[in-house]
Amino acid sequence: MSVPHTEVRSLVAAVLPTPVPADEYDRCPVTEVLRLLSDKWSMLVLTLLGRQPYRFNELHRTIDGISQRMLTRTLRGLEGAGLVLREVHPTVPPSVEYRLTPLGQSLLGPLSGLADWAVRHEPELAAARRRAAVPASPVPDRPGR
Repeated sequence: MSVPHTEVRSLVAAVLPTPVPADEYDRCPVTEVLRLLSDKWSMLVLTLLGRQPYRFNELHRTIDGISQRMLTRTLRGLEGAGLVLREVHPTVPPSVEYRLTPLGQSLLGPLSGLADWAVRHEPELAAARRRAAVPASPVPDRPGR
């Protein structure tokens, strides 16, 4: 179990205005991080880079189903957010290696907590999805309609 960050006020405990102003929501750092991580590949790329540095083609071979273009876009987005470092080695041909920055490393703990929660609650989440997918029974027509 992780130690709570007592120096940071909890978002869950914060009082939110009602309604929440759209511009405030858009500027929220939590919203930005969730947008960054909510695409199909970012969390997987961060997890892999958290284990070891990878060259581009090595990383591409490690992730089944990702195109070179999408891997490039994902890495650029994570690099732009300061989570991934792209290092070009002066070889012939040049080789490029990707690794997590210290900021990216610091994200692995919270991502692990989220992953642990998802695994722990997967049966409940799956049951809820099944219930939501069942079409509602039709309401019988009343006589005289």
